[in-house]
Amino acid sequence: MNLSTNPGQKASDTLDVGAKPPESSPDAPRNGLAGLEHWRHDLMAGLVVSLVSLPLSSGIAIASGAPPIYGIISSIIAGLVFPFVGGSFVTISGPAAGLAPALLAIMVALGGAGDADHVGAGYHMLLVVIFLTGLLQVVMAKLKLARFAAVFPASVVEGMLGAIGVLILVKALPLFTGYLQPVHAHGFLEYLGEVPHWFAGGHGGALAVGVLTLVGMLAWDSRFAKRWVLPRTVPPHLVGVVLGGGLAAFLGMKGINPLFFVEVPANPLDGVSLPDFGGLLTRRDLWGAALVGVLTLSMIDGVESLATAQAIDRIDPFKRKSEPNRLLAAMGISNMISSLVGGLTVIPGGVKSKTNIEAGGRTLWANFVNAAMLLVFLFVAPGLVAMMPKAALGGILVYTGWKMMHPAIARHLAHVGWEQLVLYMVTIAATLLTDLLIGVAVGTMAKMLLLTLESARVRTAVGRPAGLWQIFADLFRDPVTGVDREQGRAVVHVERPLVCFNAYRLHERIAGLRTEDVEIVLVMGPGALVVDHTAMEGVKAAADEVSRLPLIVQGLEQMQCRGSHPCSMHRIVR
Repeated sequence: MNLSTNPGQKASDTLDVGAKPPESSPDAPRNGLAGLEHWRHDLMAGLVVSLVSLPLSSGIAIASGAPPIYGIISSIIAGLVFPFVGGSFVTISGPAAGLAPALLAIMVALGGAGDADHVGAGYHMLLVVIFLTGLLQVVMAKLKLARFAAVFPASVVEGMLGAIGVLILVKALPLFTGYLQPVHAHGFLEYLGEVPHWFAGGHGGALAVGVLTLVGMLAWDSRFAKRWVLPRTVPPHLVGVVLGGGLAAFLGMKGINPLFFVEVPANPLDGVSLPDFGGLLTRRDLWGAALVGVLTLSMIDGVESLATAQAIDRIDPFKRKSEPNRLLAAMGISNMISSLVGGLTVIPGGVKSKTNIEAGGRTLWANFVNAAMLLVFLFVAPGLVAMMPKAALGGILVYTGWKMMHPAIARHLAHVGWEQLVLYMVTIAATLLTDLLIGVAVGTMAKMLLLTLESARVRTAVGRPAGLWQIFADLFRDPVTGVDREQGRAVVHVERPLVCFNAYRLHERIAGLRTEDVEIVLVMGPGALVVDHTAMEGVKAAADEVSRLPLIVQGLEQMQCRGSHPCSMHRIVR
């Protein structure tokens, strides 16, 4: 793919983005019973994934305001459901770090959060919200609405994830420092105010375990370490667990205070929380908070799961494509079942999915093996779980939060365009000062305003002025104004701005034409005044999709690339 890479320069006259796409093997592994022929690969990968899933699921549960066993339960449910429903091929699903702040906030709004040792008063109500979220996801999948998760601007999604990373990092500090007292802070600013208190009231040994765990993970993930062969197959999270557990044993922390370690009940299912449907039904004062909770979880689930699935598809050795609506259905079913047995929300996880690929996993049966091993850890070898120090889990969460808000993300967005960096920072600030739903809404409205002003500026420059309402409405109208069919070729004409809010319509046209096995020519006409960063990434993804025939893009020579990145915003100049 050869887009303009210098700011101010024009793109190439004709862009052949996919003339020689990578061909997937006709024998690419499939899900279902056919995938069992790859059981040796999936068995080994599932074993490796379970060693990462165990501490990560436990840490995410604690960050969500729940005991660690509830995170493990949700991972087990995901592994038992996804292989039979499908939707993806190598993604490993379970509780996700991105949902932890939202779950904690919803639990607080519904009666109160808990901690690593106790369930909060709002947890039973939260389980009802998770069940309703799953039900809504199944309905959305049936109506094929997964496509609308792609309308959120890429920089706003990055900002949401960055804000989540900040929240996870800050909220992990009590575990990280060995602070054993209840935490009463709720908002981000309240958490910041409590940080000195946590360090002052923590335990030196636990803090040492947390710090050395974090340092070990950062070192393992460094450029220097990546030159070795071993770090490519052993994820940093697994290194953190082994290092943290070894340090805690060396310091004899269990003898000092067993509360520094994860507790596993003798019967893991004894006393498991259940959703309180009747309680929420009679509490009309909580209906508003429950509704906001369902909308928040549905939005984050949809956006993060789709983004994760697409990212994993790009590194799938067999170049297979996920099915968004089937994936949404699998998430919905998993969430409903998980909530009925006290588990958290379920979505595809990037860390575990990458671990699965690196370990040689080929189908969703690796997720099944992961679930089976977690059952073994809980019921056959619970002592392994009890060996995990909470400070090490705190270090893992701090590392996870840091990766989600890494400065490299901001540098990349600045490389794409200053407006992307502004949207990213606005979304982070709005989310931290309010909540996830409002933060994403603010970022999305800022994007709408930016695109409206940019389109108006371009229209004025090319002598085609229009009213602001028409300019704004064009951002949501179908950008495709016609399709000319020739023998073996389909020419798709785009005559409206192509942006995140309407690009899904173009992708639907392209997907439909691919089923007809024709060469596709995408012509950006003079009416395509602006093509934003999210739409440019979508066109690139469509071009990179494995297909026998290429996708050719014409008309970018009429446009100016606003940044130095090939997927920067483009605008017409004539």
